[in-house]
Amino acid sequence: MTRGWEADPSSPLVRRLGRSPAELGTTGGEAGCPDIWELENGDIAVVGRDLTDAYLAHLPPGLAVDADERIVIIPRRTAAAAKQDLPDA
Repeated sequence: MTRGWEADPSSPLVRRLGRSPAELGTTGGEAGCPDIWELENGDIAVVGRDLTDAYLAHLPPGLAVDADERIVIIPRRTAAAAKQDLPDA
């Protein structure tokens, strides 16, 4: 099966989108910091809690998670802080 998009693991992280976890108060130190980063190729990397197993039995219609995909949860304030750095289209 051919996918419409494939992640490129060779594309480096180039810039944080939004404010740092320390600025947002979403970290207690260096470990476990929810964050959003832009990759050199324009894709987005999200660091958050993997809650795939908790959500799989309750997916709404139209949402599918492939075997090599995960549902990652980040704080709302992390996503909101990144909004200004995301293009409209």
